[in-house]
Amino acid sequence: MSLVILCAAGILGRQGAKLVSTAKEAQGLHTWQVVIDVGHGGIDSGKVSADGILEKDVNLAVAKKLKMLLEQQDVKVTLTRDSDRGLYEEGDSNKKVADLQNRCALIEKIKPDCTVSIHQNSYTSPEVRGAQVFYYGQSPEGETLATLVQESLVTRADPDNHRQAKANDTYYLLKRTVSPTVIVECGFLSCPQEAALLTQDDYQNKLVWAIHMGVMEFLNGVNDAA
Repeated sequence: MSLVILCAAGILGRQGAKLVSTAKEAQGLHTWQVVIDVGHGGIDSGKVSADGILEKDVNLAVAKKLKMLLEQQDVKVTLTRDSDRGLYEEGDSNKKVADLQNRCALIEKIKPDCTVSIHQNSYTSPEVRGAQVFYYGQSPEGETLATLVQESLVTRADPDNHRQAKANDTYYLLKRTVSPTVIVECGFLSCPQEAALLTQDDYQNKLVWAIHMGVMEFLNGVNDAA
């Protein structure tokens, strides 16, 4: 799927989204807000593939495309970073901790309907591959969001992926945010074949289309419940 096709699909999908948006306005409901947390950045490169692909760069590319699609659905989107920078000050003694704390503070300030954190995975075995979505085990809404995004990733991007959404109660971002939050590990940079795919526009477009469809299913479900 080329970026041109992706944009065209987004324009077609936007027609239906505007009907939903109009219905929301008629009911006096607020505009959906989503935070896309762009993992790592600045001095923190995140995972690095065998041939030097940096996680922080893939994260940003995927996040920007996801932002574009969600905005075409009349969703207000905030990126935690839109360039190669971390959310820390040069004078911070522990930049990693400061970065995570500032991400959580931004999310809490915005109070979005949900947060999607974009990352890439890694493992000791180069054969391991496949996108997987994580959620906080004590968040039923987070579990719902993670399940919808995971199912969409499998159905729309990688039918050979048999992974399921998984609870994780140790990730800082999942524990420290009140709004439904998921971490989307888009693939394994430690797998040479998947690492190569993750840098390609066509594959990134498939991923973001799948993620955005899962997010929209969640948001529509929230609206229906309200």
